[in-house]
Amino acid sequence: MPTSQVDAVLSGLARVRDWQEPFYRDLHRNPELSHQERRTAAEVAEKLRGFGYQVHDGVGGTGVVGVLSNGAGPVVLLRADMDALPVREATGLDYASTVRATDADGNEVPVMHACGHDVHVATLLGAAELLAEGRGHWAGTVVALFQPAEETSDGARAMVDDGLAQLIPKVDVALAQHVLPAPAGHVGVRTGALLSAADSMRVTVHGRGAHGSMPQAAVDPVVLAAMIVVRLQTVVSREVAPGESAVLTVGSIAAGSKSNVIPDHAVLQLNLRTYSEQTRTSMLAAIRRIVIAECQASGSPKEPEFELFDRFPLTENDADATARVSSAFTAFFGERCRQMPQQTASEDFSEIPAALGAPYTYWGIGGIDPVLHREAVECGRVDADIPVNHSATFAPVVQPTLDTGTQALVVAAMPWLAPER
Repeated sequence: MPTSQVDAVLSGLARVRDWQEPFYRDLHRNPELSHQERRTAAEVAEKLRGFGYQVHDGVGGTGVVGVLSNGAGPVVLLRADMDALPVREATGLDYASTVRATDADGNEVPVMHACGHDVHVATLLGAAELLAEGRGHWAGTVVALFQPAEETSDGARAMVDDGLAQLIPKVDVALAQHVLPAPAGHVGVRTGALLSAADSMRVTVHGRGAHGSMPQAAVDPVVLAAMIVVRLQTVVSREVAPGESAVLTVGSIAAGSKSNVIPDHAVLQLNLRTYSEQTRTSMLAAIRRIVIAECQASGSPKEPEFELFDRFPLTENDADATARVSSAFTAFFGERCRQMPQQTASEDFSEIPAALGAPYTYWGIGGIDPVLHREAVECGRVDADIPVNHSATFAPVVQPTLDTGTQALVVAAMPWLAPER
């Protein structure tokens, strides 16, 4: 890919910055929960129409898709997620969110862009405008996709189920990025498994209630739940190969309401992170086996109940697509392009290219002030001093984060849109 073509498309970055930075601050100040991204979606659709894109809105509820055709050539899909989290912001920024909203369960909650999806929206809009203005330097079709409800793991599937494939041309490659607690200005790439698959499971075990003074008349589900928790610690340590990464967490146990009453059931909530379908399947089977066996050992009067929810697919980058993007990033960013370590976070982006039959690659961009990050590294205090995604204090610096994210999307797309001849 000739560097001159990339530079030509990116030549309008300074002008994009004039609207992009205030747009980002406004978006950060006005976050919206999953499936409630109506204001965000309306502003995205308006921007895309102004750039000359054919716009489909209301896809999967609040999703927006912009299509820009520019002659014969590959179709490149660029994706950003739009939703925020039920977190009370504590950044102290002058554009911090004070929004409160009603969640899906009817509870009033604070709302914050604590995961950086506002960065993703602003940078994809910036890239969309640059590509529209730079049509003389590439050929093909750009699909700018703004996805709702990533945080609840069902936004990508909602867009697919709502007929996404029928709204756009056949996609040749899908590209996406995420802002991370790394130095701003840097990008990170990785071939193969990058983000873990995630499964949450709700397990209900049954006992027989009784007075706390008469345990002989009971089957105590609290003790049963405790034994399950202890035994589950052996799944990763004894049933997963040493070279395979996996995490199994029991995040919640609920049972009983009074100190002298043995309850009749307990509910455990588990979270599982894996990097291969084989490990995922075997660990889910191990959980069921252990729970059932402990219930039998305790004399549980009823079979346990299992409910899977909040399931995220594995994000596994295509080797060829990642190699092309990595080469382009190295040429453009130089030493600021790094190898990205595997992340135990999870995403639903891969459901879109899987449904469209397209290869994909997903990369990270830094969002932390480089000086602050370097000082934290030198002091050995990265975990203590650098806020991470979903934290109430997570706030990417505006620049160079927005510039880098915008550049990365354009640079990644151009090997398909303007390949070397």
